[in-house]
Amino acid sequence: MITPFKTHRGGAEVDYAVAEQLAAYLAGHGSDALVVGGTTGESPTLKWSEQYELFNVVRQTVGDKVKLIAGAGSNSTEEAIEATHRAKKLQFDGTLQVVPYYNKPPQEGIYQHFKHIAECEPDLPVMLYNIPGRSGINMSAEITARLAQVANVVAVKEASGDLDLFTEIRRNTDADFHMYSGDDALTLPLMSLGATGVVSVASHFVGPELQRMVKLFLDGHVADATALHLSYSRLFADLFCMANPIPTKAGLRLQGWAVGPPRLPLTDATPEVEAKIAALFRDLGLV
Repeated sequence: MITPFKTHRGGAEVDYAVAEQLAAYLAGHGSDALVVGGTTGESPTLKWSEQYELFNVVRQTVGDKVKLIAGAGSNSTEEAIEATHRAKKLQFDGTLQVVPYYNKPPQEGIYQHFKHIAECEPDLPVMLYNIPGRSGINMSAEITARLAQVANVVAVKEASGDLDLFTEIRRNTDADFHMYSGDDALTLPLMSLGATGVVSVASHFVGPELQRMVKLFLDGHVADATALHLSYSRLFADLFCMANPIPTKAGLRLQGWAVGPPRLPLTDATPEVEAKIAALFRDLGLV
């Protein structure tokens, strides 16, 4: 989920009240779990203190209605371990751990990073997150498969867009290691290769429809699932016409959510993008 901001003394501070409202809404509209403080939540520009408070208020708001996954990743293993301890204390159901960004570790370094994080709280499930477009390095299928042997590494969010890589991971892991699409546009193609579902951005707007699409596919109603996918394909694309979550925040504001703009260095949607999102939302009946 996105992180709402409000303007205060010339800056942007987290609006925890709106975060509570949005979390409650998403929990009741098609999401089986919420990722708090992930990429869509602008984790790169959140202070750890803000992120921990987000964990706290969302936990209190949704209770046990949905699973909660803490965006606890960092390019510092020690920081990720500290965030994982915090998530455990707040009774989160798991953590999302991104491939270390910027410092570009070797593949063995990626393995040791995730292994140390998993072992710091062995009863807390870990979802790996491979997104080379943001981290600058691609986690290999071999390393993902090795990490799947760690008892509490239970899933991966695959956002490389590489179907061959996804296939290789699926071929070399057990069925109880869950693989999720990290891109709404690839949900159905990846489900045909063994994905469980999607860690979605579009669910801010069409959560029940996406939940239904996944269920239809799993129940063997592939044509019906495909029809739903195609009906929202423009939404999947246009939510990334600028860097995520810029278009998503623009869309939420159109729907009346006081989520504020992104934090710098992300800028707000341009007038052209706002017009594009507004036209699409009218076409889809989302406003």
